[in-house]
Amino acid sequence: MRVLNIKQTVRSFFSLVLVIIISGCSNNEPINIVASDYHEGVDKLTEIMVHDIFSPPVASRIYAYPNIAAYEIIAANSDEFKSLNGQIDGMPQISPASNENINIELAALIAYMDVGRTLIFSEEKMKTYRDEKYEAWKKLNKKVFDASLEYGMAVSNQIIDWKEGDMYNETRTMPKFTINTDDQSRWQPTPPAYMDGIEPAWNKIRPFVLDSAAQFIPVQHPEFSMEKESDFYKELEEVYQVSKEIDFKGDESEEIAIAQFWDCNPYVSVTRGHLMFATKKITPGAHWIGITKIACEKSDFDFENTVYANTKTSIAIFDAFISCWDEKYRSNLVRPETLINNYIDDQWEPVLQTPPFPEYPSGHSVVSGAASIVLTQIFGDGFSFDDDTEQPYGLPVRSFTSFKAAAEEAAISRLYGGIHYMAAVENGINQGYNVGELVSNSLIMKSDN
Repeated sequence: MRVLNIKQTVRSFFSLVLVIIISGCSNNEPINIVASDYHEGVDKLTEIMVHDIFSPPVASRIYAYPNIAAYEIIAANSDEFKSLNGQIDGMPQISPASNENINIELAALIAYMDVGRTLIFSEEKMKTYRDEKYEAWKKLNKKVFDASLEYGMAVSNQIIDWKEGDMYNETRTMPKFTINTDDQSRWQPTPPAYMDGIEPAWNKIRPFVLDSAAQFIPVQHPEFSMEKESDFYKELEEVYQVSKEIDFKGDESEEIAIAQFWDCNPYVSVTRGHLMFATKKITPGAHWIGITKIACEKSDFDFENTVYANTKTSIAIFDAFISCWDEKYRSNLVRPETLINNYIDDQWEPVLQTPPFPEYPSGHSVVSGAASIVLTQIFGDGFSFDDDTEQPYGLPVRSFTSFKAAAEEAAISRLYGGIHYMAAVENGINQGYNVGELVSNSLIMKSDN
């Protein structure tokens, strides 16, 4: 009996040792963070933004800060990438990792998710996603995960503190935009929801690269006049005639396909009986972040270069919205829909629903122009791609021979959609090109720039 007990004790001892060895091995696996992990994180943030319905300018802010947090971790621990500290106003200096257990890519992704969490309404959705990732990484290697988490969160806190000084919180309590009903040249809310003007104080947001919101004021739109020989009235008539030609071609026209593909209006309202609800879509900035993903994947970019491409593009988009919104509420120009209904055809409706802010310049034109310049710098001119960004919203893939070709189509889509005059399209994309060139040339983010 005693011999049996000794044998059982020995077996139990070796079984315990085996369990410890197996447990140790199972928690000592490498944590491999690759480009697809970053794309997944960006896609999750986009998904939550669409759910929460953020305005296009605010959405640009939600992309920019998380990308910068991730990028600064990469730059602080790399000879190839250059910190934005000293290049962007007030940008904090991020220290390199001091613990050999830190996984730099993991820390960058953790910082991205944590900063993103603070910028959305549905924080619980990001927390749920984050916690699932945390659990999986912790099971692979707790020591590496814990060290990376500590570093990533420290950087996240620095970026969040810096973010708080960009005037966003202050603009939440500023007065609504005052509608001037006595001047027919001024913007009026449009159907069906007749919403107030969105983000009238966005020009007060601290830019990243622009020296001020007014750095690239576009040339003035044609002087308002309802005289039929005036340049302004001819532009108004052009919007109306283009829509008539599109109607004649029918729903399968190329112009309608282009307008719908680049709609990117998160405020589209649908009325059924006495009920009105919003159909949720991505913003213009989100569409170009989607194009950035397509380009990164086609170019087989690694994690570090994927973060770099997303960061530089999101910075351009952010500053483009500040530049554009500064002019929108300065010129305060009436939308085509208002004038056509009042003076030409009271039954006319644009192909796209008119967004709730002044007309000039076209926001999509400015943002598309800026993003296209930065992406061309990163991936090269003549970079062809198939854009499937809008497939989740039931729209087919469109193909482009370059980023600028995509930007030009995005810009002209606003005329086809009946929501902008040609001056807003042409001058808007040029304004965006100026912002994009500034970002491309001012920010030195790689050693080979």
